[in-house]
Amino acid sequence: MPYAARMSLRDRKRARTRQALVDAATVLFERDGYDETTVADIAAAAEIGTRTFFSYFASKEELLFPESDARVRAAVEAIAARGPDDGPAEVLLRALHKIGDDSDDMASRLAALRLRLIRTVPTVRGRALQTQLDAQREIARHLAAAFPDRLDEVTAAALTGAFVGAVTGALQVLLDDPDQLGDPAMVQAAVRRATDVALTPWLRAASYGSDAP
Repeated sequence: MPYAARMSLRDRKRARTRQALVDAATVLFERDGYDETTVADIAAAAEIGTRTFFSYFASKEELLFPESDARVRAAVEAIAARGPDDGPAEVLLRALHKIGDDSDDMASRLAALRLRLIRTVPTVRGRALQTQLDAQREIARHLAAAFPDRLDEVTAAALTGAFVGAVTGALQVLLDDPDQLGDPAMVQAAVRRATDVALTPWLRAASYGSDAP
């Protein structure tokens, strides 16, 4: 069952408020600038109190990465739901497909804004790096535990790094072109192509019964 369908009424209300904050921040950051926009400005635009803002996000930087937890959760769930014939690379690719089906975040207006701010605002760049490292560490930990006969901590980290790096690299290229934002399917297809290329050695190794690329 899709995650949204399992949400309670209270959770759905919180999700709507959370999205309202993200939408308000996106408009304000684009119009007024990141440094010039305060938490109070974002809360007021979303019609909530400043104190309430912090029950959703710890900072302006965190607000720019609203899907990061969902992406890690999708990867962990894909690992847990693996079939007996699934390899580590196949599991990661399945998680990416699920993320693409459930969300258009990778092709969103916020994604383009986030990339621009990562390049120009040191605090956002630091947050992006920390978010990516935390995600890689968590996914790699679950992969190593799920495939102990095929991956150790080092190879699990290498596989996860190749996967995340392919997604990040593809998005950096695609989001430089504003025309790409109007076609989420195009973005998803390009990201999947990039991950297929990055994980080909792992997929080939699995087909030959090898433990590593």
